[in-house]
Amino acid sequence: MRSGSVTRLRTSSAERTLGYSAFLARRHLYRRPAYDSAAEGKHDKKQHIMDESAPRPGRSMFAWLVGASQLLGVASVVLTGVWMGHYRGGFAWDGSGREFNVHPLCMVLGLVFLQGDAILVYRVFRNEAKRNVKVLHGIIHLLALIISIVGTVAVFDFHRASKTPDMYTLHSWCGMATLVLFSIQWVMGLLFFLFPVASSWLRASYLPIHVFSGLVLLVMAIGSSLLGITEKLLFSIMPTYSQFASEGVLANILGILLVGFGVLLGYLITKEEFRRPPNPEEEALSVHFKTLTEGGSPTSP
Repeated sequence: MRSGSVTRLRTSSAERTLGYSAFLARRHLYRRPAYDSAAEGKHDKKQHIMDESAPRPGRSMFAWLVGASQLLGVASVVLTGVWMGHYRGGFAWDGSGREFNVHPLCMVLGLVFLQGDAILVYRVFRNEAKRNVKVLHGIIHLLALIISIVGTVAVFDFHRASKTPDMYTLHSWCGMATLVLFSIQWVMGLLFFLFPVASSWLRASYLPIHVFSGLVLLVMAIGSSLLGITEKLLFSIMPTYSQFASEGVLANILGILLVGFGVLLGYLITKEEFRRPPNPEEEALSVHFKTLTEGGSPTSP
């Protein structure tokens, strides 16, 4: 009897020991993930800081491409000035050929270089406040528009003084169409986005058209410039153009620079990696099709 009691006592003690060991094992098992989770959180945070501080190949390539585009754009403006200043007699506002020289310089500076930079600000300042970028975008476009109008007035004034017919060449048709559409684009952007008077639905619907039209207008401006370069060379140095005259070579290089500027701008504008990161302001403009069809109204941008 006493032996059985001792045996049961030993068994209970062993069970309690095993139970306590199991409890400790379970406690350790349940607490370990919490420890691991905290450690992993610290590791992830440290890794995130290292990733942020480390240079990213995409950012480096973007900076190089933007720099190259600006180099090509400035070189195009400078080369146009050298062409008109050195080979065509300089600049004036007296109805002579020197007044005509104002035209190509203003068009390359305004409709090509400044228009391209106005579009590019959304990529260069993609982490800045959208409102500030909108204002900068509109101001640069306004400056480009004013300079382009000055260039257009210069060529019409020259034609009037020299009794030259207006608007009979392909260059003049394409150039005028570009300037008129550019003016409409600027006014529409002013009314829809900078000082919005349209509804959110209209703004969201027009936004893709506005972006696409900006790229098309840049292509049209560069194309019109190329036509103008060829037209000017044929009118001015037709007998010596085929003999690789220095003026012709310089003008051809100018055309290549303009094409290169347009290609780089097109790549920077259309590459998804270089777009602005999403933020609540932009999401308000990016209206989902389901929202529109179900009658919901998005928050205003």
